[in-house]
Amino acid sequence: MDAKKLERLRARYGRTNGDLKADVPFREALVQAADSGLHQKKPYGDPPTLLDFPYSKDWTGLDSALVGVPMDLGVTNRPGARFGPRALRAVERVGPYHPTYNLLPAKALRCADVGDVPFRSRFSLEKSIEDIEAFYGKIAAAGLKPISAGGDHSITYPIMKALGAGAPLGMVHIDAHCDTAGPYDDEKFHHGGPFRLAVLDGVLDPDRCVQIGIRGSAELAWAFSYDSGMTVVHMDDFHDMGLPAVISLCREKVAGGPVYVSVDVDGIDPAYTPGTGTPEIGGLTPLEAQRLLRGLAGLPIVGGDLVEVAPQYDPSANTAHVGASMMFEILGLLADLKAKGA
Repeated sequence: MDAKKLERLRARYGRTNGDLKADVPFREALVQAADSGLHQKKPYGDPPTLLDFPYSKDWTGLDSALVGVPMDLGVTNRPGARFGPRALRAVERVGPYHPTYNLLPAKALRCADVGDVPFRSRFSLEKSIEDIEAFYGKIAAAGLKPISAGGDHSITYPIMKALGAGAPLGMVHIDAHCDTAGPYDDEKFHHGGPFRLAVLDGVLDPDRCVQIGIRGSAELAWAFSYDSGMTVVHMDDFHDMGLPAVISLCREKVAGGPVYVSVDVDGIDPAYTPGTGTPEIGGLTPLEAQRLLRGLAGLPIVGGDLVEVAPQYDPSANTAHVGASMMFEILGLLADLKAKGA
């Protein structure tokens, strides 16, 4: 071993703050983490919040809001996603540093867990849809970019009604299912049809929508996706095209306006996310989903969601961990935008 090198390392790292003197690409983020105490935060301490952000009912000065939407009255198979926000809040050790963007989202963004959407009824799906739209209308009016923890996928429709009221949204959508079906048991509000409703209400532009990870026998329900002009990337297509080509396709298709990101955990293979209501084998890996989301950097993203975590079907808690990690990826996109002044 080089004696001078060893002497230098001992002089620097024999002290508790030696890492802060290292000439490494992430030095600034490391100093920020040390100054804020984020790297020493106990993951098992204090009341749990989404992505460990502070809990606050005061939206003053926020850039982004983390919101729980504990409602699963729209499921067609296994219920339980109403417990998703609670499970996602309990996940430890996601963040605080994002290595792709070399920043701490908590330092780049003013963000807080603002709690759950207040629901008037635990029984009425229609009233719940109205309550979600009203709550997100206030978020949109305050100029915040929400990242939401569902709940089943029916929650995305009223969120889009609020965020897309001024200009139709484009969308990058990771899912096993297109969720553009018509009425189910004579009910139009359900988790298999939010994007059909959003298009028909004029708040979602189908020509600027890409749906990725689609697979399974529910294909027969997705005529609306094709007829409306959405771009559907089945899992076979995903592997034939390759990740870089799919990212390029997303960036090309959603260009021209605000973009919303919606991630259903069943888009990821149930080997990694068994805790969901409608699992479909043959899905994305968590790494593929992460890299896909990171490929959206720089797009004008106005919000996103992670839905369909039903924790009782996964005693390992892996589904919630993957789900929280996907929320952190969306947060990273917003933090990167803010850091670059976009």
